[in-house]
Formats: sequence, structure tokens, C-alpha cells
Amino acid sequence: MEAKPKRAPQRLNRPPDEEVGPPVVEIENLWTRFGRTVVHQDLNLQIYAGEILSIVGGSGTGKTVLLRQMLGLETPARGCIRVFGEDITTAEPEQLRHMRNHWGMLFQQGALYSALTVYENIAQPMRELHALPEDVIRDAVILKMTMVGLGVEHANKMPSDLSGGMVKRAALARALALEPQLLFLDEPTAGLDPDLSDAFVALIQTLHRELKLTVVMVTHDLDTLFALSSRIAVLADKQVIAVGPICDVLKVDHPFIKQFFLGPRGRRALEVLDERFAGDDTED
Repeated sequence: MEAKPKRAPQRLNRPPDEEVGPPVVEIENLWTRFGRTVVHQDLNLQIYAGEILSIVGGSGTGKTVLLRQMLGLETPARGCIRVFGEDITTAEPEQLRHMRNHWGMLFQQGALYSALTVYENIAQPMRELHALPEDVIRDAVILKMTMVGLGVEHANKMPSDLSGGMVKRAALARALALEPQLLFLDEPTAGLDPDLSDAFVALIQTLHRELKLTVVMVTHDLDTLFALSSRIAVLADKQVIAVGPICDVLKVDHPFIKQFFLGPRGRRALEVLDERFAGDDTED
């Protein structure tokens, strides 16, 4: 008796529901290899101007690797990554350095320079331009600190003197130093207690709206995921198996989606999301 062929998982590729701009990141037929191990195979993804796209996947699916490839920090084995229309996989170092001025990155642990003060950490990207006078840099640093809710009294503190929440805010201020159009977030609320996490999510929402940012986020935190995401891209089987608004992704028949979103943690997060929507409807 012949074995029954395995049914391919359902695929989903839906653009954002809300009105957005053209794609600012386009990934086509991307392959990632580490030795003989293939992590991504013919992976495709588009990220549109003005949306918040969250990337999720199980361990070993290459979420952070994909983020680093979009940043030009790693090169895929094959395929094309265009950011603002430029293929960063073939860009010359000087061209790539110039392009990086148009995006900011918040690393998971903040990645502040431990030997520099908060002020100097935020000023560092501006000083690297070798084009701005110090008084302009000073005003810009104060502005960025204010934007992220970090009091100027912390400017001369060292990163070791800051709480976890303050490190995140200082790192976010640095990521916004050059007024980027595109912001990358790697586990932005990791290590924060629930109250600080909620406050940081609210900050990202405000900055996204007021600065008209495009945000690409990797996170395991379901509350953060549901609160912020315009769309979710699910990595599994070496590809993006589903990308779309949350309600559509939840309908995709795939073991990882069922486990991640519809397990006990996912159901609790969805209940919170439903309560928020119910509250919004009541206010209207």
C-alpha cells in the first residue's frame, strides 16, 4: 500500500489591511546556509512603508539571522534583499554605510557602549557623520531622550547605572538618532516586568504614529506581538509560511501556528486583545 502523500501546509500572503506605502523591504528567493545546514530556502517577504511587521518562528528558524541580513550585517548564500529599492546583498561597503543612516536598530540587550555615558551613546551615530556641530548634536540628543521618556538628568550616567527599562529607552533613543524611516526591534520587551513592558509598547506605538516609522520586530512575547503588529510573518519549514494580519494568520493550518498562537499562552494573550477591542468599541 502506497504511503499517502503529505499535505502541504496552507500558505497565506496578505498585504496590510490599513493604507500603507510601497514596499521598503523586499526579500526574494533568499537562501541561508551554515555549512551543510540550510536555514532559509526560497524565502520571500515584503514589508510595506508605515506598517509594523512582526517575525515569529520556532527555535532555529533564523529569525534574528533574517533581521541581521536586512541590516546588511550578514550576507545570504543566495537571493536578493532590497531596502529602499537598493540591493544590500551586492552593495559596496561605502554604499551600505550610507544606507544604514536610514534605519535604526534596537538590539535585545540594548547593546549600549559600556564605556560611554548615555549622552555619548546617543550622540555617537551623529558624530560618525562628521558633519554636525556639537551644539546641534547636543540639542538632538536632548530631543531624542525626551522623545523616549528618558529624563535629561540621566544623560551623564553610565549604562551600568541604568535599570533595564532605562537601558531600552536609551538604546531606542540611539536607534532614532539619525531620524530613520525604518526601525528594527529585536525582542524589545525581553527582560522587562509587565508594567515596564506595557509602557514600552505604548512608547513604540506613539513613535510609530508620530514619526511615521516602518517597524520590523522579532519577538516571542505574545502580548507585545498582539499589541503592536499590523501583520505577522511566520517562519517555518525554511520559509515564510504565512504573512498577514493576526486574525488571518490564526486560521492557517500549521502545527507551529497552532502551538504558538492557540496554546495556553496564546489564548491568554488573545483574551487580553479581545478585551482591549471591546473597550475601544465601548468608548466609541
